[in-house]
Amino acid sequence: MGLRDDLERYREVGENRRQDLAEFIQYGDLGQSRQDSVQIPIKIVDLPEFAYDQRDMGGVGQGQGGQPEPGQPVGDPEPGDGDEDGDPGEEGADHEYYEMDPEEFAQELDEQLGLDLDPKGKTVVEETEGDFTDITRTGPSSTLDFERLFKQGLKRKLAMDFDRDYVREALKVDGWGPTSVFEWARDESIPVSKPWLDEAYEEIPRDERAEWDSIEEMEANVDRVDTAARIRREGVDQIPFRREDERYRYPEIVEEREKNVVVVNIRDVSGSMRKKKRELVERTFTPLDWYLQGKYDNAEFVYIAHDAEAWEVERDEFFGIRSGGGTRISSAYEVAAQRLEEGYPWSDWNRYVFAAGDSENSSNDTEERVIPMMEEIPANLHAYVETQPSGNAINATHAEEVERHFRGADDVAVTYVSSPADVVDAIYEILSTEEEDQ
Repeated sequence: MGLRDDLERYREVGENRRQDLAEFIQYGDLGQSRQDSVQIPIKIVDLPEFAYDQRDMGGVGQGQGGQPEPGQPVGDPEPGDGDEDGDPGEEGADHEYYEMDPEEFAQELDEQLGLDLDPKGKTVVEETEGDFTDITRTGPSSTLDFERLFKQGLKRKLAMDFDRDYVREALKVDGWGPTSVFEWARDESIPVSKPWLDEAYEEIPRDERAEWDSIEEMEANVDRVDTAARIRREGVDQIPFRREDERYRYPEIVEEREKNVVVVNIRDVSGSMRKKKRELVERTFTPLDWYLQGKYDNAEFVYIAHDAEAWEVERDEFFGIRSGGGTRISSAYEVAAQRLEEGYPWSDWNRYVFAAGDSENSSNDTEERVIPMMEEIPANLHAYVETQPSGNAINATHAEEVERHFRGADDVAVTYVSSPADVVDAIYEILSTEEEDQ
């Protein structure tokens, strides 16, 4: 079987339930990902493998001898992943994972939310010599890993594509425009960007912009074609290849880093922060970490937990730790101010200070200590995320006090998250506040 036959088999990819990025952030298992690798689950039926000519002993692919076979996952499997040695678990038969690095995650999130956050200056150039590895991002074209490049492109197509003709019809609903369609598309889990809608709307003749009386009428009369069907119809020529997917069997020696960022994540771990509140903090903070890591060349993170006192923790502890003590939010800002002053001078580092909790705080602490410290700590952005699954408690006033004091400020954002459905809007509120300050 030749390469052309292998490519033809990709046209037979079965029905796929596209996992939209926003849906993954709200409801997906974030634990599948690492800080430097975002794993988006993609449901694929019978994803084919490349078959190599056994008579050809050359090339870079090798069996046994330490190199993976085609289709074999890179890296050691985690204990308990398979039912038996070499066998996939129950989930493995139904899902593949499309791996995004934080840079691509940031790009896709920008497109989905209609943002384009441009990192600020604070340029610091650093050259480092990397280790010799089998796979790297640069190298001679003769060493390009084409199989990996093709599969990454196909998985991106399945994960991020949408029916453009179907969305264009929504732009023809009487009284609608790009903004209305953007909101409708988010509800329908259609990953269309606002700039694309603006451009498509301008291309529609004015006499066709009221073709449908309502969105319900349009949906009843226009069939939506899924990605798998379009691949079968259009062929593999439409598979998107991107430069960042290229991997070569040649080491990258010198890396230049130009922009530094430190992200301080603060979390209330007092007795009132029960499981659902902690989960909402993780679901909001984790994508923000990925996003900023993707936007900046050199990103470092500081994690601070607090009840009535504050202390620095490792990331692995941050989202699970819980105390039985009271709450004094200013204690965390005291630790943050010291860490930033000692290790991350404002002249060299972009700074983000994100705090989250249920808005409960000790008497007068917000007004007398927290707000003055937020004003004193230089940062690109301060944000507070209130997590109250059951609605506001009587004494949960911290977010309201901060919002009232900084109303109209372009470097402070306050958001309210009561369920996973609020997470994307909260992230948009935070990032759009920073965007306005560019």
